[in-house]
Amino acid sequence: MIRYRWMYLLAVPGLLYFLIFQYAPMWGILLAFQDYNPYRGFWGSEWVGFENFRTFFSYGDFWPLLRNTLTISVLNLLLSFPAPIILALMINEVRTEAFKRITQTVVYLPHFLSWVIVVSFTFLFFSLDIGFVNKALASVGLEKIPFLSDTLYFYGLLVGQTIWKEVGWGTIIFLAAIAGVDPQLYEAATVDGAGRLRKIWHVTLPAIRSTIVILLILRTGDILNVGFEQILLMLNPMVQSIGDVFDTYVYRQGILSGNFSYSIAVGLFKSVAGLILVAGANFLSKKFGEEGLY
Repeated sequence: MIRYRWMYLLAVPGLLYFLIFQYAPMWGILLAFQDYNPYRGFWGSEWVGFENFRTFFSYGDFWPLLRNTLTISVLNLLLSFPAPIILALMINEVRTEAFKRITQTVVYLPHFLSWVIVVSFTFLFFSLDIGFVNKALASVGLEKIPFLSDTLYFYGLLVGQTIWKEVGWGTIIFLAAIAGVDPQLYEAATVDGAGRLRKIWHVTLPAIRSTIVILLILRTGDILNVGFEQILLMLNPMVQSIGDVFDTYVYRQGILSGNFSYSIAVGLFKSVAGLILVAGANFLSKKFGEEGLY
């Protein structure tokens, strides 16, 4: 350790960052056990134990909030998670290097757009009055479709936005994992007469399986975090019943209503649930012989 002491010094800024900005603010979760009053401050506010949690779990809309959150998370997990894997496999099969690099650049770009711009594009394409899609439908004599206010299309639009925005960025890790596959495995598969699809199925996918499992475990930790900004921008009274999730509920309670302790209790519940899900997924992963996070 003494020999590499100067190397360890390089880690000091990173450690300070996590201590100051990630761990020090964690004392704020204690407010979840108080009836916090800004005028009395932390030391003067009344301690109420688990009262905020009991209020939350007895809240009439708790189950609808849980249902909406899990529905969006499961749809994202089933549709958005495999998308970067499929795209990475397709890009890896492109043999023209210039076309490959252009494709990668084009699919990365949406990641750098804010959700405000992504939702603005959605309005531009699918709104009832000025949307390109409805104008096209009207031009051929078909009825306009209220994509943005019909509950039938709400989840589809959310998942579609997520895939379009993040699929390119998500391919970075999978392309890096594919680049590490031993070329001799492909040569052996070629000698055995395997085509491209068989090489993908029998060589590429097994080689990147551990990467897929680890990212899937990390993804389960965010199963109750479904993207506050995106959903808040997409919400309207017509889709409120299926679009209201924990994040938007915390926003209303904490920012708009000033119930700080209650909103922190809800946030703490989400964090604990995420930790349990990650630990459970990691346990199952190792149980089935895969590599886990720890």
